[in-house]
Amino acid sequence: MRIKYNAPTVLTFAFVSAAVLLLSYIMPGFAEYWFMVPGRGGFRLGNPRCWITLVTHAAGHANWAHLLSNFSFILLIGPILEEIYGSRPLLVMILITALVTGVLNTIFFSTALMGASGVVFMMILLASFTNFSRGEIPLTFILVLILYLGRELFNSFSSNNISEFAHIAGGFCGSLFGFFRTPRA
Repeated sequence: MRIKYNAPTVLTFAFVSAAVLLLSYIMPGFAEYWFMVPGRGGFRLGNPRCWITLVTHAAGHANWAHLLSNFSFILLIGPILEEIYGSRPLLVMILITALVTGVLNTIFFSTALMGASGVVFMMILLASFTNFSRGEIPLTFILVLILYLGRELFNSFSSNNISEFAHIAGGFCGSLFGFFRTPRA
Protein backbone atom coordinates (compact mmCIF):
# COMPACT_ATOMS: atom_id res chain seq x y z
CA MET A 1 0.00 0.00 0.00
CA ARG A 2 1.07 3.57 -0.61
CA ILE A 3 -0.12 6.98 0.52
CA LYS A 4 -1.88 8.92 -2.23
CA TYR A 5 -2.14 12.70 -2.50
CA ASN A 6 -5.85 12.17 -3.19
CA ALA A 7 -7.20 15.72 -3.00
CA PRO A 8 -4.50 18.09 -4.27
CA THR A 9 -6.47 21.31 -3.84
CA VAL A 10 -7.63 20.53 -0.30
CA LEU A 11 -4.33 19.05 0.86
CA THR A 12 -2.26 21.90 -0.58
CA PHE A 13 -4.60 24.42 1.07
CA ALA A 14 -4.17 22.59 4.40
CA PHE A 15 -0.38 22.37 4.12
CA VAL A 16 -0.02 26.02 3.08
CA SER A 17 -2.21 27.12 6.00
CA ALA A 18 -0.18 25.03 8.45
CA ALA A 19 3.06 26.44 7.00
CA VAL A 20 1.75 30.00 7.39
CA LEU A 21 0.97 29.33 11.04
CA LEU A 22 4.39 27.76 11.63
CA LEU A 23 6.11 30.71 9.96
CA SER A 24 4.16 33.10 12.16
CA TYR A 25 5.89 31.55 15.19
CA ILE A 26 9.31 32.01 13.58
CA MET A 27 8.53 35.47 12.17
CA PRO A 28 6.07 37.24 14.49
CA GLY A 29 3.59 39.36 12.56
CA PHE A 30 4.03 37.40 9.29
CA ALA A 31 0.52 35.94 9.26
CA GLU A 32 -1.11 39.19 10.36
CA TYR A 33 0.73 41.14 7.66
CA TRP A 34 0.16 38.83 4.66
CA PHE A 35 -2.80 36.67 5.73
CA MET A 36 -5.22 39.03 7.50
CA VAL A 37 -7.51 41.32 5.54
CA PRO A 38 -7.95 44.69 7.26
CA GLY A 39 -11.39 45.86 8.20
CA ARG A 40 -13.16 49.02 7.08
CA GLY A 41 -10.87 51.98 7.53
CA GLY A 42 -7.73 49.84 7.41
CA PHE A 43 -7.96 48.88 3.75
CA ARG A 44 -5.76 51.10 1.57
CA LEU A 45 -6.66 51.12 -2.14
CA GLY A 46 -3.10 52.00 -3.12
CA ASN A 47 -1.52 49.27 -1.02
CA PRO A 48 -1.01 46.03 -3.05
CA ARG A 49 -0.75 44.01 0.18
CA CYS A 50 -4.35 44.92 1.07
CA TRP A 51 -5.52 43.57 -2.30
CA ILE A 52 -3.54 40.35 -1.82
CA THR A 53 -4.98 39.74 1.64
CA LEU A 54 -8.53 39.84 0.23
CA VAL A 55 -7.81 36.23 -0.77
CA THR A 56 -4.86 35.09 1.35
CA HIS A 57 -6.71 35.67 4.63
CA ALA A 58 -8.28 32.23 4.16
CA ALA A 59 -4.86 30.60 4.66
CA GLY A 60 -4.04 32.56 7.83
CA HIS A 61 -5.07 31.38 11.28
CA ALA A 62 -4.62 32.93 14.71
CA ASN A 63 -3.51 29.71 16.43
CA TRP A 64 -3.55 25.91 16.18
CA ALA A 65 -7.05 25.60 17.63
CA HIS A 66 -8.36 27.97 14.95
CA LEU A 67 -6.56 26.05 12.19
CA LEU A 68 -7.68 22.65 13.46
CA SER A 69 -11.32 23.69 13.84
CA ASN A 70 -11.40 24.87 10.22
CA PHE A 71 -9.41 22.05 8.67
CA SER A 72 -11.17 19.25 10.51
CA PHE A 73 -14.18 20.18 8.34
CA ILE A 74 -12.20 21.03 5.21
CA LEU A 75 -10.26 17.75 5.28
CA LEU A 76 -13.48 15.81 5.88
CA ILE A 77 -15.73 17.47 3.28
CA GLY A 78 -13.21 18.87 0.80
CA PRO A 79 -11.93 15.61 -0.75
CA ILE A 80 -15.50 14.52 -1.50
CA LEU A 81 -16.24 17.86 -3.16
CA GLU A 82 -12.95 17.73 -5.04
CA GLU A 83 -13.86 14.31 -6.41
CA ILE A 84 -17.33 15.51 -7.43
CA TYR A 85 -16.40 18.92 -8.91
CA GLY A 86 -12.72 18.52 -9.76
CA SER A 87 -9.58 20.08 -8.30
CA ARG A 88 -9.47 23.23 -10.43
CA PRO A 89 -13.19 24.12 -10.03
CA LEU A 90 -12.95 23.58 -6.26
CA LEU A 91 -9.89 25.84 -6.13
CA VAL A 92 -11.83 28.51 -8.01
CA MET A 93 -14.74 28.15 -5.54
CA ILE A 94 -12.34 28.51 -2.59
CA LEU A 95 -10.72 31.61 -4.12
CA ILE A 96 -14.09 33.22 -4.94
CA THR A 97 -15.37 32.52 -1.43
CA ALA A 98 -12.21 33.99 0.12
CA LEU A 99 -12.51 37.07 -2.11
CA VAL A 100 -16.21 37.57 -1.34
CA THR A 101 -15.74 37.23 2.43
CA GLY A 102 -12.65 39.49 2.33
CA VAL A 103 -14.34 42.22 0.28
CA LEU A 104 -17.53 42.16 2.36
CA ASN A 105 -15.51 42.33 5.57
CA THR A 106 -13.60 45.41 4.39
CA ILE A 107 -16.84 47.11 3.39
CA PHE A 108 -19.00 46.35 6.41
CA PHE A 109 -16.77 45.63 9.42
CA SER A 110 -14.04 47.55 11.18
CA THR A 111 -12.37 44.38 12.47
CA ALA A 112 -9.80 42.40 10.49
CA LEU A 113 -10.56 38.93 9.10
CA MET A 114 -8.34 35.87 9.20
CA GLY A 115 -9.11 32.19 8.60
CA ALA A 116 -10.92 29.72 6.39
CA SER A 117 -14.30 29.73 8.15
CA GLY A 118 -16.06 31.15 5.11
CA VAL A 119 -14.57 28.34 3.02
CA VAL A 120 -15.74 25.80 5.61
CA PHE A 121 -19.32 27.05 5.37
CA MET A 122 -19.10 27.17 1.57
CA MET A 123 -18.13 23.49 1.61
CA ILE A 124 -20.83 22.54 4.12
CA LEU A 125 -23.60 24.10 2.02
CA LEU A 126 -22.10 22.85 -1.25
CA ALA A 127 -21.93 19.30 0.14
CA SER A 128 -25.68 19.36 0.73
CA PHE A 129 -26.06 19.53 -3.08
CA THR A 130 -24.14 16.33 -3.84
CA ASN A 131 -27.26 14.58 -5.18
CA PHE A 132 -28.96 17.69 -6.58
CA SER A 133 -31.18 17.47 -9.67
CA ARG A 134 -32.32 20.48 -11.67
CA GLY A 135 -35.75 21.70 -10.65
CA GLU A 136 -35.44 20.29 -7.14
CA ILE A 137 -34.28 21.75 -3.85
CA PRO A 138 -32.62 19.09 -1.70
CA LEU A 139 -34.14 18.75 1.77
CA THR A 140 -30.56 18.26 3.04
CA PHE A 141 -29.76 21.76 1.79
CA ILE A 142 -32.77 23.25 3.62
CA LEU A 143 -31.89 21.46 6.87
CA VAL A 144 -28.20 22.40 6.66
CA LEU A 145 -29.19 25.99 5.87
CA ILE A 146 -31.44 26.11 8.94
CA LEU A 147 -28.99 24.38 11.28
CA TYR A 148 -25.68 25.95 10.29
CA LEU A 149 -26.65 29.40 9.05
CA GLY A 150 -29.47 29.72 11.57
CA ARG A 151 -26.95 29.13 14.34
CA GLU A 152 -24.63 31.75 12.83
CA LEU A 153 -27.42 34.32 12.64
CA PHE A 154 -28.26 33.63 16.27
CA ASN A 155 -24.57 33.80 17.32
CA SER A 156 -24.04 37.06 15.44
CA PHE A 157 -25.83 38.87 18.26
CA SER A 158 -23.25 37.79 20.84
CA SER A 159 -19.93 39.49 21.45
CA ASN A 160 -17.03 37.26 20.36
CA ASN A 161 -14.00 37.17 18.07
CA ILE A 162 -15.77 35.06 15.43
CA SER A 163 -16.91 36.48 12.11
CA GLU A 164 -20.34 34.93 11.78
CA PHE A 165 -20.81 37.18 8.76
CA ALA A 166 -17.95 35.36 6.96
CA HIS A 167 -19.66 32.07 7.79
CA ILE A 168 -22.95 33.34 6.36
CA ALA A 169 -21.25 34.77 3.24
CA GLY A 170 -19.36 31.51 2.72
CA GLY A 171 -22.60 29.54 3.07
CA PHE A 172 -24.23 31.85 0.53
CA CYS A 173 -21.34 31.19 -1.90
CA GLY A 174 -21.67 27.43 -1.38
CA SER A 175 -25.41 27.66 -2.02
CA LEU A 176 -24.86 29.54 -5.28
CA PHE A 177 -22.16 27.09 -6.38
CA GLY A 178 -24.51 24.21 -5.57
CA PHE A 179 -27.34 25.65 -7.63
CA PHE A 180 -25.28 26.80 -10.61
CA ARG A 181 -22.17 24.60 -10.75
CA THR A 182 -22.66 21.14 -12.21
CA PRO A 183 -20.55 18.26 -10.94
CA ARG A 184 -18.18 16.75 -13.45
CA ALA A 185 -19.39 13.63 -15.20
